[in-house]
Amino acid sequence: MPKSAPVGERVGRIAGTWFPVVVLIAGAIALFAPQPFLALGAWINPLLGIIMLGMGLTLQPVDFKVIAKKPKAFVIGVVAQYVIMPLVAIALATVFQLPPALLVGVVLVGSAPGGTSSNVMVYLAKGDTALSVAMTTASTLLAPVLTPLLVLWLAGSYLPVDAWGLFQSIIFIVLLPVIAGLVLRMLLPKVVQAILPWLPLVSVTGITLVILAVVAASAATILSVGLLVALVVILHNGFGYGLGFLAAKSVGLDSSAQRAVAIEVGMQNSGLAAGLAKTHFTPEAALPGAIFSVWHNVSGALLASFWSRRPTKDAQPQVTEATEDAPVS
Repeated sequence: MPKSAPVGERVGRIAGTWFPVVVLIAGAIALFAPQPFLALGAWINPLLGIIMLGMGLTLQPVDFKVIAKKPKAFVIGVVAQYVIMPLVAIALATVFQLPPALLVGVVLVGSAPGGTSSNVMVYLAKGDTALSVAMTTASTLLAPVLTPLLVLWLAGSYLPVDAWGLFQSIIFIVLLPVIAGLVLRMLLPKVVQAILPWLPLVSVTGITLVILAVVAASAATILSVGLLVALVVILHNGFGYGLGFLAAKSVGLDSSAQRAVAIEVGMQNSGLAAGLAKTHFTPEAALPGAIFSVWHNVSGALLASFWSRRPTKDAQPQVTEATEDAPVS
């Protein structure tokens, strides 16, 4: 990075680069010294709202042109997001005979929208970043309806599911902040442009605090069943990448779109899943989301690094401003 780069840009990129390490350290601290972080539990949803506001601030109309240019790729990506991950979630939870609270937590992760950090990973992987941004936005906007319905369908027989409560929470945590961000960008473009470089730092701080809160509340459970949940999370994430890639390849999408769909499907807004689990179920139900938040950024970075050294065979990645400024989650 040039030394003349603005301070905000440098700080934001450093925050995004070191995010996996930061959350790993935060998780370890909260696991072995949970008491100081228990009070953070009340701040999980407000913190998630701030992160989603940041996502809204990064969006602009040009980010949605890809829908008209590549409708098939867009539809396949969004459908795969809400078909592959929920079904793999319930399959893994059943195979490994997870207790009801953890099963619901895994299903919540699978039923969540895509995480915004996927946009950065797709860019690094030389994938179609414009497509990735459009898919993340669409899955986020669909989340208030699809996430509660999927959780009710797949997990309702294991624990009572308040679908209406989930719907309301997602409206307040996700939809309203994203819309507020879009409106602010239209009304105050110069102000928003000035703060965009700092958004990765804000997002990294927010999700780190969420991890501290969730891990602290679930420390005892992690120590007893953490390895099993970690295995399920790793498999869930891996199946998402693999099946997402195969879904894109099977319908003839180009190489850059295949990479975008694979990463978009495999990476979830697991911070949202953890927040919903703690609010509507139990602290234990938030455990899969907490572990996924750490792991998918590590695996996503590894996959992006692998693909970055292998040029696509056809289309070139489309870089958008939203990709460069996207908050990490």
